[in-house]
Amino acid sequence: MSRLTPDDFDRLYARFNASVCQYDCGKKCAPLNNGSPVCCSTQDAVPVVHKAEFKLLRGRTDLWRRFKPYDAATRKIVDELTTSSCAIECKGAAFCERHNRTIACRAFPFFPYVTRQREIIGLSVYWIFEDRCWMMSNMRLVERAFINECLDTWDGIFAKDREEWETYVDYSATMRRVFSRFGRKIPVLDRDARLLMVDPSTGAARPGRDNAYPKYGPFKSEAAYRKAIKEAGGTVPAEGLAPV
Repeated sequence: MSRLTPDDFDRLYARFNASVCQYDCGKKCAPLNNGSPVCCSTQDAVPVVHKAEFKLLRGRTDLWRRFKPYDAATRKIVDELTTSSCAIECKGAAFCERHNRTIACRAFPFFPYVTRQREIIGLSVYWIFEDRCWMMSNMRLVERAFINECLDTWDGIFAKDREEWETYVDYSATMRRVFSRFGRKIPVLDRDARLLMVDPSTGAARPGRDNAYPKYGPFKSEAAYRKAIKEAGGTVPAEGLAPV
Protein backbone atom coordinates (compact mmCIF):
# COMPACT_ATOMS: atom_id res chain seq x y z
CA MET A 1 0.00 0.00 0.00
CA SER A 2 1.26 3.48 -0.84
CA ARG A 3 2.06 5.92 1.96
CA LEU A 4 2.74 8.87 -0.36
CA THR A 5 0.93 12.13 0.31
CA PRO A 6 0.53 15.41 -1.60
CA ASP A 7 3.07 16.96 0.79
CA ASP A 8 5.58 14.29 -0.21
CA PHE A 9 5.22 15.30 -3.85
CA ASP A 10 5.47 18.96 -2.94
CA ARG A 11 8.90 18.21 -1.42
CA LEU A 12 9.91 16.03 -4.37
CA TYR A 13 9.02 18.81 -6.81
CA ALA A 14 11.17 21.26 -4.87
CA ARG A 15 14.19 18.96 -5.22
CA PHE A 16 13.74 17.92 -8.86
CA ASN A 17 14.18 20.97 -11.07
CA ALA A 18 17.32 20.22 -13.09
CA SER A 19 16.94 20.28 -16.86
CA VAL A 20 17.75 17.07 -18.68
CA CYS A 21 20.33 18.92 -20.79
CA GLN A 22 21.32 22.48 -21.64
CA TYR A 23 19.35 22.42 -24.89
CA ASP A 24 15.64 22.62 -25.68
CA CYS A 25 15.20 19.06 -26.89
CA GLY A 26 11.52 19.65 -27.68
CA LYS A 27 12.52 21.79 -30.64
CA LYS A 28 14.18 18.75 -32.21
CA CYS A 29 11.27 16.32 -32.04
CA ALA A 30 8.40 18.78 -32.51
CA PRO A 31 8.81 19.08 -36.32
CA LEU A 32 8.21 15.31 -36.49
CA ASN A 33 5.12 15.48 -34.30
CA ASN A 34 2.80 18.16 -35.71
CA GLY A 35 4.74 20.90 -33.95
CA SER A 36 4.45 19.49 -30.42
CA PRO A 37 7.23 17.81 -28.39
CA VAL A 38 6.64 14.08 -28.06
CA CYS A 39 6.59 14.23 -24.27
CA CYS A 40 3.89 16.92 -24.34
CA SER A 41 1.36 15.09 -26.52
CA THR A 42 -0.97 12.34 -25.35
CA GLN A 43 -0.96 11.11 -28.94
CA ASP A 44 2.49 9.78 -28.03
CA ALA A 45 2.97 9.71 -24.25
CA VAL A 46 0.26 9.62 -21.59
CA PRO A 47 1.45 10.99 -18.22
CA VAL A 48 0.84 8.53 -15.39
CA VAL A 49 0.94 9.98 -11.89
CA HIS A 50 0.34 8.94 -8.32
CA LYS A 51 -3.12 9.92 -7.12
CA ALA A 52 -1.54 11.93 -4.31
CA GLU A 53 0.51 13.81 -6.93
CA PHE A 54 -2.63 14.64 -8.90
CA LYS A 55 -4.27 15.88 -5.71
CA LEU A 56 -1.31 18.22 -5.17
CA LEU A 57 -1.48 19.51 -8.75
CA ARG A 58 -5.20 20.20 -8.56
CA GLY A 59 -4.52 22.41 -5.56
CA ARG A 60 -1.78 24.33 -7.39
CA THR A 61 -3.03 24.80 -10.94
CA ASP A 62 -5.79 24.22 -13.49
CA LEU A 63 -3.24 22.91 -15.99
CA TRP A 64 -4.07 19.22 -15.50
CA ARG A 65 -7.20 17.07 -15.91
CA ARG A 66 -8.01 13.37 -15.99
CA PHE A 67 -7.02 11.69 -19.24
CA LYS A 68 -9.83 10.21 -21.32
CA PRO A 69 -8.77 7.20 -23.43
CA TYR A 70 -9.45 7.62 -27.14
CA ASP A 71 -8.51 4.22 -28.59
CA ALA A 72 -7.69 0.62 -27.66
CA ALA A 73 -4.04 1.41 -26.85
CA THR A 74 -4.86 4.24 -24.43
CA ARG A 75 -7.67 2.22 -22.83
CA LYS A 76 -5.09 -0.50 -22.18
CA ILE A 77 -2.79 2.05 -20.49
CA VAL A 78 -5.58 3.13 -18.15
CA ASP A 79 -6.76 -0.43 -17.49
CA GLU A 80 -3.25 -1.53 -16.45
CA LEU A 81 -2.59 1.29 -13.98
CA THR A 82 -1.69 0.42 -10.41
CA THR A 83 -4.29 1.07 -7.72
CA SER A 84 -2.46 4.20 -6.57
CA SER A 85 -2.01 5.72 -10.05
CA CYS A 86 -4.06 7.62 -12.61
CA ALA A 87 -3.55 8.99 -16.12
CA ILE A 88 -3.80 12.73 -16.68
CA GLU A 89 -3.22 15.27 -19.45
CA CYS A 90 -2.29 18.95 -19.59
CA LYS A 91 -3.47 21.80 -21.81
CA GLY A 92 -0.45 21.38 -24.08
CA ALA A 93 3.15 22.53 -24.48
CA ALA A 94 2.15 26.15 -25.17
CA PHE A 95 0.63 26.38 -21.68
CA CYS A 96 3.39 24.57 -19.76
CA GLU A 97 4.05 25.67 -16.17
CA ARG A 98 7.48 24.21 -15.45
CA HIS A 99 7.05 24.29 -11.67
CA ASN A 100 3.82 22.30 -12.09
CA ARG A 101 5.20 19.56 -14.31
CA THR A 102 4.61 16.01 -13.09
CA ILE A 103 7.44 13.69 -12.06
CA ALA A 104 6.75 11.81 -15.31
CA CYS A 105 7.27 15.02 -17.30
CA ARG A 106 10.45 15.96 -15.46
CA ALA A 107 11.98 12.51 -15.87
CA PHE A 108 11.03 11.76 -19.50
CA PRO A 109 12.40 9.86 -21.41
CA PHE A 110 14.26 8.23 -18.51
CA PHE A 111 13.34 5.74 -15.82
CA PRO A 112 15.29 4.07 -12.96
CA TYR A 113 16.82 0.86 -14.30
CA VAL A 114 16.69 -2.03 -11.79
CA THR A 115 19.06 -5.00 -12.13
CA ARG A 116 18.25 -8.65 -11.58
CA GLN A 117 19.73 -8.17 -8.11
CA ARG A 118 17.05 -5.48 -7.55
CA GLU A 119 19.55 -2.63 -7.47
CA ILE A 120 19.17 0.71 -9.24
CA ILE A 121 22.36 1.41 -11.20
CA GLY A 122 21.21 4.46 -13.13
CA LEU A 123 18.72 5.74 -15.69
CA SER A 124 17.68 4.00 -18.87
CA VAL A 125 15.14 5.05 -21.50
CA TYR A 126 11.58 4.22 -22.51
CA TRP A 127 12.68 2.50 -25.71
CA ILE A 128 9.28 2.67 -27.43
CA PHE A 129 9.94 6.38 -28.05
CA GLU A 130 13.37 5.92 -29.63
CA ASP A 131 12.11 6.79 -33.12
CA ARG A 132 10.58 10.07 -31.92
CA CYS A 133 12.69 11.40 -29.02
CA TRP A 134 15.85 13.37 -29.88
CA MET A 135 17.11 13.12 -26.29
CA MET A 136 17.38 9.35 -26.48
CA SER A 137 19.83 9.70 -29.36
CA ASN A 138 21.84 12.30 -27.43
CA MET A 139 22.34 10.68 -24.03
CA ARG A 140 25.90 12.05 -23.92
CA LEU A 141 24.36 15.49 -23.32
CA VAL A 142 22.39 14.53 -20.20
CA GLU A 143 23.38 16.62 -17.19
CA ARG A 144 24.75 14.92 -14.09
CA ALA A 145 22.55 17.09 -11.86
CA PHE A 146 19.46 15.82 -13.70
CA ILE A 147 20.50 12.19 -13.24
CA ASN A 148 21.02 12.57 -9.52
CA GLU A 149 17.87 14.60 -8.87
CA CYS A 150 15.85 12.11 -10.91
CA LEU A 151 17.25 9.07 -9.08
CA ASP A 152 16.87 10.73 -5.68
CA THR A 153 13.23 11.46 -6.53
CA TRP A 154 12.52 7.84 -7.42
CA ASP A 155 14.29 6.69 -4.26
CA GLY A 156 11.88 8.87 -2.29
CA ILE A 157 8.87 7.45 -4.13
CA PHE A 158 9.97 3.83 -3.78
CA ALA A 159 10.57 4.25 -0.05
CA LYS A 160 6.84 4.85 0.44
CA ASP A 161 5.27 2.93 -2.43
CA ARG A 162 6.21 -0.73 -2.83
CA GLU A 163 3.82 -1.19 -5.74
CA GLU A 164 5.61 1.52 -7.70
CA TRP A 165 8.96 -0.13 -6.96
CA GLU A 166 7.72 -3.47 -8.26
CA THR A 167 6.43 -1.74 -11.40
CA TYR A 168 9.96 -0.68 -12.30
CA VAL A 169 11.47 -4.00 -11.29
CA ASP A 170 9.08 -5.60 -13.79
CA TYR A 171 9.63 -2.93 -16.44
CA SER A 172 13.41 -3.37 -16.28
CA ALA A 173 12.97 -7.13 -16.63
CA THR A 174 10.74 -6.55 -19.66
CA MET A 175 13.42 -4.34 -21.19
CA ARG A 176 15.99 -7.12 -20.76
CA ARG A 177 13.69 -9.57 -22.54
CA VAL A 178 12.94 -7.17 -25.39
CA PHE A 179 16.56 -6.11 -25.91
CA SER A 180 17.66 -9.73 -25.78
CA ARG A 181 15.35 -10.38 -28.74
CA PHE A 182 16.69 -7.24 -30.44
CA GLY A 183 20.26 -8.44 -29.91
CA ARG A 184 21.09 -5.04 -28.42
CA LYS A 185 22.73 -3.78 -25.24
CA ILE A 186 20.72 -1.64 -22.81
CA PRO A 187 22.10 1.91 -22.35
CA VAL A 188 22.19 3.16 -18.74
CA LEU A 189 23.56 6.43 -17.35
CA ASP A 190 25.02 6.04 -13.85
CA ARG A 191 25.12 8.75 -11.19
CA ASP A 192 28.37 10.14 -12.60
CA ALA A 193 26.74 10.49 -16.04
CA ARG A 194 28.89 7.64 -17.36
CA LEU A 195 27.44 5.30 -19.95
CA LEU A 196 26.97 1.67 -18.98
CA MET A 197 25.98 -0.98 -21.50
CA VAL A 198 23.98 -3.82 -19.99
CA ASP A 199 23.99 -7.26 -21.58
CA PRO A 200 20.30 -8.19 -21.44
CA SER A 201 21.04 -11.91 -21.43
CA THR A 202 23.39 -11.93 -18.44
CA GLY A 203 22.49 -8.63 -16.81
CA ALA A 204 26.16 -7.66 -16.69
CA ALA A 205 26.90 -3.92 -16.96
CA ARG A 206 30.10 -2.72 -18.63
CA PRO A 207 31.41 0.82 -19.21
CA GLY A 208 30.45 2.03 -22.67
CA ARG A 209 32.74 3.86 -25.06
CA ASP A 210 31.94 7.28 -26.51
CA ASN A 211 30.87 5.69 -29.79
CA ALA A 212 28.50 3.35 -27.92
CA TYR A 213 25.92 6.07 -27.25
CA PRO A 214 22.88 4.93 -29.24
CA LYS A 215 21.41 6.74 -32.23
CA TYR A 216 17.90 5.92 -33.32
CA GLY A 217 15.61 6.35 -36.31
CA PRO A 218 15.55 9.85 -37.84
CA PHE A 219 18.20 11.03 -35.37
CA LYS A 220 20.93 8.79 -36.78
CA SER A 221 22.08 11.42 -39.26
CA GLU A 222 21.32 14.88 -40.62
CA ALA A 223 20.08 13.37 -43.88
CA ALA A 224 17.73 10.98 -42.08
CA TYR A 225 16.43 13.82 -39.90
CA ARG A 226 15.68 16.15 -42.79
CA LYS A 227 14.02 13.37 -44.77
CA ALA A 228 11.79 12.42 -41.82
CA ILE A 229 10.74 16.04 -41.23
CA LYS A 230 9.94 16.49 -44.91
CA GLU A 231 7.77 13.37 -44.86
CA ALA A 232 6.04 14.65 -41.70
CA GLY A 233 5.37 18.04 -43.29
CA GLY A 234 7.39 19.88 -40.64
CA THR A 235 10.05 22.57 -40.78
CA VAL A 236 13.70 21.78 -40.16
CA PRO A 237 15.21 23.92 -37.34
CA ALA A 238 17.80 26.44 -38.50
CA GLU A 239 20.62 24.45 -36.90
CA GLY A 240 19.30 21.14 -38.18
CA LEU A 241 19.84 18.03 -36.10
CA ALA A 242 22.73 19.43 -34.04
CA PRO A 243 22.21 20.98 -30.58
CA VAL A 244 21.55 24.73 -30.57
